[in-house]
Amino acid sequence: MSAREQDNPPQYRAADLSRILAEDARTAELGIRVDVRGGHVHLSGEVATVQRREELERVLAEHAPELRIHNDVRVSAAGEPDGREELR
Repeated sequence: MSAREQDNPPQYRAADLSRILAEDARTAELGIRVDVRGGHVHLSGEVATVQRREELERVLAEHAPELRIHNDVRVSAAGEPDGREELR
């Protein structure tokens, strides 16, 4: 991030980082909430795999290495059901 981007208010930095996560081909995540407070960035939301969760951190570390990342993103189990669902 450039010095000018670092001087932006936290909500602008959060919006920039959200845009990066949405536009980067490795993540392409729209539903991740990004909050910037001081020298920290907090991520929350839900992704389909552990690998995708880890990729969020890698992408942010590349674009904002000066920020400490707190990743509270949950991994949802989006696989096929284990068994048969019984409706009554």
